Amino acid sequence: MGSGFASCCIFLSVLLLAFMLGQGRNVRRHHVEEGSIGLNYLRQAASSIDGDRIDPSGKIFFKMEDLKVGKTMAIYLTNKDPSTSPHLLSREEANSIPFSSAKIAQIIDFFRFSKDSDQAKAIEYTIKQCELEPLEDELRFCATSLESMLDYASSLLGKKAQLQVFTTTFVGNPTVPFRNYTILAVPERIWSTKMVACHTLPYPYAVFYCHNTPKSETRLFKVLLGAENGDRVRALAACHMDTSRWDVDHVSFQLLKIKPGSSPVCHVFPPDNLVWVALPA
Repeated sequence: MGSGFASCCIFLSVLLLAFMLGQGRNVRRHHVEEGSIGLNYLRQAASSIDGDRIDPSGKIFFKMEDLKVGKTMAIYLTNKDPSTSPHLLSREEANSIPFSSAKIAQIIDFFRFSKDSDQAKAIEYTIKQCELEPLEDELRFCATSLESMLDYASSLLGKKAQLQVFTTTFVGNPTVPFRNYTILAVPERIWSTKMVACHTLPYPYAVFYCHNTPKSETRLFKVLLGAENGDRVRALAACHMDTSRWDVDHVSFQLLKIKPGSSPVCHVFPPDNLVWVALPA
């Protein structure tokens, strides 16, 4: 099953991201999708509780004991069209555009958005998220270019380390984001002592919130999922082994009916997220 998953050596990873980079011209013409305003994938999940109701987009979490063949779970996964999604810029292009809360008005004007538009709100949200202080035991960085993402991953994982990048991929083109998926094969552990997860943020061009928690154990798995209609997903999943310092109101605890530190919490990554790992020497 491993050969079918989206993993590759650092050289091929650069080629893949370079393709994304090559699509990133005329950045003023890219618009932020209204459906992603103010939220990245994991923060969207953490904000999806309305009283006792949990929005389907928050249903990405599961217990580690559920990570077994035959287990069926309701999971929210979207398959975005790369041709209409924001693309990575080169470092030169990204550095030519302000990216600071002190210059939000200038940035909104650069992209020719109304200051009261949803796009302007998304820009302000993303920049403020990128300027937040890191959580305890967290190293974080917002990558605004291909080169800055690679530099950050290498700085944390090791300049001489052999890197691989993983993501979630769909087999086919499913149209229903929320459905029951069954684990079809034994989940495959990705053995690595270090990882950097990069989550997309809403912005006119691709911005990734990249982070890792060096003092907390996180286990990474390749998981083959199947829906009743035959759709298949080669999913990437992470299991956080110590949740004792998480916010007690985190949606995962309410969804799974557990308390902080009582159980590992696992989640799937969406297809537009990237996880970099250093392979064992």
